[in-house]
Amino acid sequence: MTALAEKTDPTEAMITAHSVTFSGWSKSAREDALMRLRKMGLPDRRDEYWKYTRPDSLTQATAPTAAIFQNDEPPLFGEMDRLKIVFVDGVFDAAASDDLALEGITIERLATAQSDLHWARDVYGVLESHGQSPVARPLAALNTALATDGVLIHVSRTPSKPINLIYTHNSDTSDAILHHCIKLDPGTEVTLLENGPAAARFNKVIEVEVGNTASFNHIRAQGRDHERRAATHIFGRLGTESEFKSFTLTVNGVMTRNEVVLELTGDDAKAHVAGACVGDGEFHHDDTVFITHDAVNCESRQVFKKVLRNGAVGVFQGKILVKADAQKTDGYQISQSLLLDEDSQFLAKPELEIYADDVICSHGSTSGAIDEDALFYLRARGISKGDATDLLTLSFLAEAVEEIEAETLKEEILERLTGWLARRRS
Repeated sequence: MTALAEKTDPTEAMITAHSVTFSGWSKSAREDALMRLRKMGLPDRRDEYWKYTRPDSLTQATAPTAAIFQNDEPPLFGEMDRLKIVFVDGVFDAAASDDLALEGITIERLATAQSDLHWARDVYGVLESHGQSPVARPLAALNTALATDGVLIHVSRTPSKPINLIYTHNSDTSDAILHHCIKLDPGTEVTLLENGPAAARFNKVIEVEVGNTASFNHIRAQGRDHERRAATHIFGRLGTESEFKSFTLTVNGVMTRNEVVLELTGDDAKAHVAGACVGDGEFHHDDTVFITHDAVNCESRQVFKKVLRNGAVGVFQGKILVKADAQKTDGYQISQSLLLDEDSQFLAKPELEIYADDVICSHGSTSGAIDEDALFYLRARGISKGDATDLLTLSFLAEAVEEIEAETLKEEILERLTGWLARRRS
């Protein structure tokens, strides 16, 4: 039996379990995605970009169970003036959300957007489909085909406040498939925040079209949902002199796979992708990033830091592809782990593929333990071992957190991270 034949049954089972009627403006994109999904099949460990991560809990037809808990923390970003959009078990919750009207932008639900000539036809499934080459991303194709809700955000003028997507769940077997499309017109800027306990299993795609001289800022916190199983994808296309910045903080969760696929198609574009995670015990966290430089004088940065203990596993797969005409490319990539015991693992696969000759590109990956000299120095000054370890951990994560541009958001992320570290010792 061929490898694809072995994938057919679980693929069809997943499609049947998430039956969606295709109609309206997204029908063509959904049908195309379904065809691609059937052709490639769901991922398994024999696939090159899944050899470090078992996709089982993300691909079984029925969602695994997960505990429902009350989040006793103050809401993240709660002090900010922001537009709240809430999803419960993958469905938009109008009662918990703010009025979607916001100056300079239009926001619609994927589930209810009707126009046959909708602007999202040029985004929905388009960037995802393009991002399937040269690496197949079947969970993203599944999302495009079977997504039941999401938001469509068109930014025609810079809004006065950020947009906050909040994901919660009330069912211990909830299985959410959300798809968001975002289009920034030239010269505009928007900040997108994401947080909240997600469903027991969560599959999310965001497609972002960043127009010329536009700027997209994204801050995401994957927090206290201890049994989270999540596969997220961000597909972005950057125009001339545009900027794309994304930061993700992850703690807890059983299985988290975050993929970012960006294409710099306009000259002088900049893309910064960063992440920090703290993992403990039955924790597997995978950052997979693919950035393609296809224009002149563009810049990209990948900065990822992982702190792991008690057998936790961290994975980083990052690639910079520089095409032949992408001269004067500046590409930087670093992935580092701090292992707090001998049972944890960090698996890294940094890659550069360069076809231009006037470039500055570098990558590095390291893994190590707490600096014993630094720990001794802090303890000699009366700081407990736990507090000293947390200080050194925060210092290690700081380079990734510094990628956040807004000082208020940076401070809030550091404050929340400090609290999480303290609770792990209580």
